[in-house]
Amino acid sequence: MGTACDHEHHDARPSAGAVSSALAEAEARCVADGERLTAPRRRVLQLLLEAAEPVKAYDLIARFGTDGQTAKPPTVYRALDFLEKRGLAHRIASITAYVACTGQGASHAAAFLICDCCGATQEVAGEVALGLAQAAVQAGYAIERTTLEAHGRCRESGSSIDPGANIWVRMRSHPKRFRSRLRSWTPLASRPPAD
Repeated sequence: MGTACDHEHHDARPSAGAVSSALAEAEARCVADGERLTAPRRRVLQLLLEAAEPVKAYDLIARFGTDGQTAKPPTVYRALDFLEKRGLAHRIASITAYVACTGQGASHAAAFLICDCCGATQEVAGEVALGLAQAAVQAGYAIERTTLEAHGRCRESGSSIDPGANIWVRMRSHPKRFRSRLRSWTPLASRPPAD
């Protein structure tokens, strides 16, 4: 991330029971959608859930094997692609990492607060994406997934919140058919208030 910070990092890793519960829920969602949570997909999701923070793909490859063996990169990347498409994981493009989804349901706007000091990342409700969704409908554009990434400093890293500050959010939308990415920087402070 940024420069090293001098505050304590809270280890918010989930319990083994919470990971098992999340894996069972993911399995049920896949079955309900007519998909399979294969062993490699399950293992990658398990690693993301256990980490409770963004993890780079090559770190997943290194951790994949239970007996110290690394996985072949295509195995992990295919699993990540599946998990992302099913709404079980998100790719955070600005830090080239993946995180298990903590939101509800496969189709929701993922929004992340990312600390540039310590790397803490938190998924939050993505109401900001509603304006983007409305603009897409008006333009005849079908959005499949939306990921919002906001960078700054967390409370533990000594954030000083200035309500008048110009806040920028990186928005990445993934269209359903063309697999291209719409990238735009939108100042929240200059947006008209929502009705």
